[in-house]
Formats: sequence, structure tokens, C-alpha cells
Amino acid sequence: MAALPRPRRSALYIPGSNARALDKGRSVAADVLILDLEDAVSVEAKEMARAAVAAAVGVHAYGKREVVVRVNGLDTPWIARDIAAIVAAMPDAVLIPKISRPEDIRRARAALHAAQAPEGLALWAMIETPLAVLNAGAIAATTNSNSGVPLEALVVGTNDLIRETGMRYVPGRFNLVPALAQTVFAARANGIAVLDGTFNELNHWEAFRTECQQGRDLGMDGKTLIHPRQVTIANEVFAPSADEVIWAEKVLAAFARPENVTRAVISVEGKMVERLHERMALRVIETATAILPDD
Repeated sequence: MAALPRPRRSALYIPGSNARALDKGRSVAADVLILDLEDAVSVEAKEMARAAVAAAVGVHAYGKREVVVRVNGLDTPWIARDIAAIVAAMPDAVLIPKISRPEDIRRARAALHAAQAPEGLALWAMIETPLAVLNAGAIAATTNSNSGVPLEALVVGTNDLIRETGMRYVPGRFNLVPALAQTVFAARANGIAVLDGTFNELNHWEAFRTECQQGRDLGMDGKTLIHPRQVTIANEVFAPSADEVIWAEKVLAAFARPENVTRAVISVEGKMVERLHERMALRVIETATAILPDD
């Protein structure tokens, strides 16, 4: 039996230099915790943050949550020590920022191999430069290599994309939609996950919900977050709704009837349904089943 898809509705960034936030991560209901050594950590705190994150990961402090560590960029002076410390601690994945081309993925894999990365450690890649968006398909395709370190997810860095392109922050993000969609296409073409960028305004909850819904409509698996208060809405929006689950159950039940087993197209409550809808329904049920209760 194939493994259930891992829920990644909410991925909360936690600054590695913030001991209180690292501890609070134990009780946050996010599907993913991204322990950050890069943007959220000042130059003066890099060494301290690395040690704190490695210690937290090493004692498996976060229960069933997926634990990802965002290291510093491949061209920074901290990357070698980041990789060595984090690989030894054994998180679920290492997130590499500022990926722009497939060669960057190969460099990251080489560094992980040099640090003797254990089997099961995955690689995630930030898509946060114009060149990364243009190369998204080629970057995502590197997951098909026989490296032993699979590329499992693309994470959109919308703040960096806006800064590097000269775009403005616009409600509705019409200017970012082409980049978001291209990243989704790249991920789906290669069977990997894709997470939306952050929402920076903590008190505009309806706008945050709307942006989550936009990301879900575009095909994102979840959203990266900057505050624990955003988790509940992200978990709700990116989970299958009750109506979606009910409809999926009806589709699967209809195709399972003896008279429909060999049919390619059937009618369910007056709607024409094809086998592709059966596969979509199965995915809805698998996703709903995989969502863990808050712990």
C-alpha cells in the first residue's frame, strides 16, 4: 500500500536564535516547522542559532511534526558548518535558500553527501529569484536523479521575488501569479510538493485567508507562515473541506459498484464523472486521512 501524502498545510518559520520560539514550536499545530538559520538570524547570532537548532532537532522535540532546517546560502561562509551540524542532528529535510539553477541542487547534494547525510534526509529548495522561476522546471526535475537525497519540495519566497523584480506588494498578488503558477507546474510535473510564500501582515486576517485560498486554488500544498497565530487558518484552508470529502466518497463508491467497474465515464448525482475524477477523489480522501490531529 502506498504511503499517505504527508500534510504540509502550514509550515511555520521559527528563528533559530529565538530560544522561546524554538520551545513553543513543541505545542504549535503546524504540519511543518522550518527552523531558520538564514534570514531570521543576524550575523552575530549565526553560531548560537546553529547550535540551538541542532540541539532541538537532535532530541526530537517536535513530535509528529515534519522538521525542516533552512540553512544559509551555498555561497555564504556558514554553509559548511550548517550542513555538518544539521545533518548530524537528522531533521526530516534541509531547505536550501537562493537556489537559481539545477547546478545549485547538485552542489547542495554534494555538500550533504560530504557530511554523510543519512538515508531518508530530504532536500527542499527555495524558489525566490527571477532565475529560479525561469528554471523551476529544470530545478524540480533534479528529483529524478539517483543521488539518494531526494528533492521533495519547492518553497516560494515571495518577499525576495518582489524585492528582486521591483514589483510592488499588491492585494490579490496578480503580479506574482505567473511565478506562483509556474512553480506549481514545475512541482507537479515532477511529483513533488510546493508551498506558497508568507503573508506579512499579522492583523489582516481576512486578507490572509483570501491569500491562503488563492494559493490553494493555484494548487499549492500549503503556506509558509511567520507567526503561530496564522496556523489555524492555513490548516483549515489547505485541508479538504467536509463537502469535498463527501463528494469524493460518493465518486469512489459509484465507481466501485459492480456495474461501473469497467466503465470510463459514469453519472453521479447528475454530473458526468470520469476516471480522472476517481483519482482526484482518492487524493482527497488520502489527504484528509493523512492530516494529523493537533498535538
